Amino acid sequence: MLYGDGTSYLLSILTVLLGFGVMLLLLRWTFSSGKSVVARRPKQGGEREYGLFVPVATPSTMIEGEQLRLRLLANEIRGKLVQTTDGPRLMVFEQDEKIARTILAAPPPPSDRLR
Repeated sequence: MLYGDGTSYLLSILTVLLGFGVMLLLLRWTFSSGKSVVARRPKQGGEREYGLFVPVATPSTMIEGEQLRLRLLANEIRGKLVQTTDGPRLMVFEQDEKIARTILAAPPPPSDRLR
């Protein structure tokens, strides 16, 4: 006999099938959709799709929006500048909305750099 008795031949086939089964389970687990430890890319949404944030300003550019955000930050109001599907928006928490609108409605303070 070339391969010895029939049990070693059967054992080698079962070992190959077991290895194939383990690889199949690992690949299924790897490529399955569902919960992942890798964060998904953030997607753009409309201005009303940002949870607790509400829009308080609609700047024409991101630079103008950053200047407005810095004005709010100088008055200790946390704001977030986001790019929505409707364009750039300056967002604040709901409880800070009235104060933020008041601050942004007032004229900006004079800059020290002009002196």
